[in-house]
Amino acid sequence: MKFVLILITSIFITMTMNKSKVTIIGGGLSGLIAALVLEENGYTPLILEATDRPGGRLKTDIINGFQLDHGFQVLLSSYPAAQKYLDYDKLDLQYFKSGSHIFINGKQKTIGDPLRDLSVLFPSLFSGIGTLSDKLKVLKLNRALKSKSLIEIFEEDETSTYTYLKSLGFSNCIIENFFRPFFSGIYLETELSTSSRMFEFVFKMFGEGFAVLPKGGIEEIPKQIISKLNRTDIRCNTKVGAVSDSHITLENGDQIESDYIIIATEAKSMMQNLSEPNLDWKSCQTLYFSTAKRKFKQAYIGLVTKKNLLANNLFYHTSLDMAKKGDGELLSVTVVNETELSEEVLVEKIKKELKEECGIDDLTFIKNYKIQRALPKLDNLKYKAAPLQSKLTDKIFLAGDVQLNSSSNGAIISGETAALGVIEAINRLV
Repeated sequence: MKFVLILITSIFITMTMNKSKVTIIGGGLSGLIAALVLEENGYTPLILEATDRPGGRLKTDIINGFQLDHGFQVLLSSYPAAQKYLDYDKLDLQYFKSGSHIFINGKQKTIGDPLRDLSVLFPSLFSGIGTLSDKLKVLKLNRALKSKSLIEIFEEDETSTYTYLKSLGFSNCIIENFFRPFFSGIYLETELSTSSRMFEFVFKMFGEGFAVLPKGGIEEIPKQIISKLNRTDIRCNTKVGAVSDSHITLENGDQIESDYIIIATEAKSMMQNLSEPNLDWKSCQTLYFSTAKRKFKQAYIGLVTKKNLLANNLFYHTSLDMAKKGDGELLSVTVVNETELSEEVLVEKIKKELKEECGIDDLTFIKNYKIQRALPKLDNLKYKAAPLQSKLTDKIFLAGDVQLNSSSNGAIISGETAALGVIEAINRLV
């Protein structure tokens, strides 16, 4: 009799699961992970994606034979959530060198991690970028963060990255010539006003892993997740106008009924009565050029230190093995500061800066990606949350890196959390 009751209960739960319709708005990294988690738990979700293909900010175009990512992006191999959901071997990851070429007053200097690459020991020691005390402080900070958990990092009191670095006793020399240009490219802001929690998180992840890119470009990450989805219906070019507990209204006026909804994009524009303040975003521009030769051969990121310039970081993508490669070398340059310059003027100014500051000439412009919503401006950063904390209403759940922290790791965890929140909500009704 007990076995029969258990069997009936199991059948009832399965029927409830199968009948519950879950719709995910946004086919970026969070939305795709949410769909994957739902599928793994027996559901058949629907993804509504506003653009021509899923992937969110992780997209790659093929232009002039080169593969161009939508903005200069890397994956940190030590991200725990990425390790959980991605097959690194199948992504054919290409590894950046653990260091940077830094351009100061037209001269190129190298700083790197001698514990990983002994060849950078003497260039780093005699680079003039920071004092010996600074370099010892870097090693000390690396050791301290290795023994600190990610949960502990995101429970620390927040201050700005700049204040944090000063409190550790780093000199102005290493802050201005390394930390500011390097982390400006990560934060997409030049004042180092981003939370110290984010600094410790990123510094720890760099210390425990590598910056990597799939051989086929950054879009290989969402493509791999999509390849694991067997029952999810993905509808592209489908823009959502409004959301309520019971249905979704598309911009064309059509309505979609849904038992549960995961909003894996900014929710404010879809819900008129949402009391949350408007979210501010950081923007950037990434310009791609082809050139006959590389200024530096190995896969180092180049940093431009001079203030008030447009160029922040540069990278020769052809220093990595690429699935698609046009004629010559491929160089990207990222602009962090906002500018109203026309594309023609911007390109000419970037060319001039690269020639004067880096000795890089003979560039042919390919394309500029202007990304208005590159990273959200967030305070009170979190590493993770309980599943039901993603609940906005009884039927609507929120996902996306805006819920935790601005990283691929945060986006993956947020998508997982929202999916588990929906599952918990359904199970409570059973």
